[in-house]
Amino acid sequence: MAYRPSELAERISNLREPTERIMFRLPVAAARVMAREIIKQAPQDGYMAVVEQWRPLPNGQIELTVSRLRAAD
Repeated sequence: MAYRPSELAERISNLREPTERIMFRLPVAAARVMAREIIKQAPQDGYMAVVEQWRPLPNGQIELTVSRLRAAD
């Protein structure tokens, strides 16, 4: 069955919807450590954690958003 590119993109994006998002505000060093740990983690219980967003705040801290996505089978 042929799909238009927009239909295929929508199907794929629906498969990778985050189940939960958690936002952290940490000092730079702690945020780096946390991001490295998340990147090194293997998928657990069929889900993997991903650092979705990282931004510096005016007070010198880092705000990062971590999402849990379904891992590929």
